[in-house]
Amino acid sequence: MNMKRGTPAFGIVIGLALVALGALVMLIGIWKTLILAALFAIGYFLGTVENKTEFIKTTANRLIPNREAKVIDFKTELVKEQEQMQNNAEEAAKAEEGKE
Repeated sequence: MNMKRGTPAFGIVIGLALVALGALVMLIGIWKTLILAALFAIGYFLGTVENKTEFIKTTANRLIPNREAKVIDFKTELVKEQEQMQNNAEEAAKAEEGKE
């Protein structure tokens, strides 16, 4: 059976999963269904990820920024860049006057 996206078999499996999800919501309620889905996701995670500590570390490092990273204030940086460009233009004008 070819279970790639876009195939009829994949569509049937997804359709059956959604029917089962709808039945669970109607039978046991939305909150119990969400808890069941969360427990399934945790079980899937525990069963599929080989190096769990490394996965958690890399995920945490992506979600939580480094404390030593400098936060850039774009307005201040823009003002500094504009002042530097103005100073460079003034120096260039003075150099032109000196050559003449």
